[in-house]
Amino acid sequence: MKDLIIIGAGPIGLACGIEAEKAKMDYLIIDRGCLVNSIYNYPVNMTFFSTSERLEIGGIPFVSYGAKATRREALEYYRRVKEAYNLKVITFEEVKEIQKNKNGIFHVTTSRGDYKSRNVIVATGYYDNANYMNVPGENLPKVFHYFKEAHPFAGKNCAVIGAGNSGVDVALELFRTGAFVTMIVREDDIKKSVKYWVRPDIENRLKEGSIKSYYNAEVTKITNKELFFKQKETEKKIKNDFVFAMTGYHPDFAFLEKIGIRIEKNCPVYSRKTLETNIKGLYLAGVVCGGMETEKLFIENTIKHGRQIINNILHRR
Repeated sequence: MKDLIIIGAGPIGLACGIEAEKAKMDYLIIDRGCLVNSIYNYPVNMTFFSTSERLEIGGIPFVSYGAKATRREALEYYRRVKEAYNLKVITFEEVKEIQKNKNGIFHVTTSRGDYKSRNVIVATGYYDNANYMNVPGENLPKVFHYFKEAHPFAGKNCAVIGAGNSGVDVALELFRTGAFVTMIVREDDIKKSVKYWVRPDIENRLKEGSIKSYYNAEVTKITNKELFFKQKETEKKIKNDFVFAMTGYHPDFAFLEKIGIRIEKNCPVYSRKTLETNIKGLYLAGVVCGGMETEKLFIENTIKHGRQIINNILHRR
């Protein structure tokens, strides 16, 4: 019998584990992927918006070579954090089901076994679940909702859907690798949230036409050789080899509902003070709390969730 099971071994899951370790709880962190799996799946050359010290957890210093931390530095840092606290983490084991019995004990069923715990924290983030456009051809092999690196696409006609940080980063990296890039943007400009040190770069590329753009446009169909979209009620098409749909991500609502967490207005229901859901002893932590509003919560402003939850559990004891 565990005091606590934490689902998700991302930075916030690890932060929760650190607080549990400090409180001398019998806990376990379980993740269906690797340690900090979402960060591992970020683009190879990604740079964080935040400075390294704002990504620190557990008082372990995070020193980066540049002003902003890179993906590679973050992976190394969180491995070091796990080792420093000797955190109890199981990776590549997927949680399938969580049920609470009449005695208030949670039964956690995974792809490899079963566990019992008095409390559960869900810290699964949202990066594993892409927002789909739901247009014909979106399931073609040429369409990607995640981006790793640009090298394979040099010399190809590439369309980038979306103009947030992800879309802008992908467009610039593809362009610099020699791809012919067109951005399809639903709004009338790139998003205001685009990183301030990147904005001049993308604006200059768009202004000079080295990256093409269509604003107030929405994709309607994708074929093997073309991409169709509507712009101000006019149907248009362009030659296309690959599509990068950087349309955002969302929490796994189906899983949350399956384990009994209530969803209202595309957001899970929980206490802002304790982070406890409608099920006593079942908590949310990290960016999963934001529902579809994924631009409001980040690593740096949810690190405190672990302390909030552990304090609540200890208070109840």
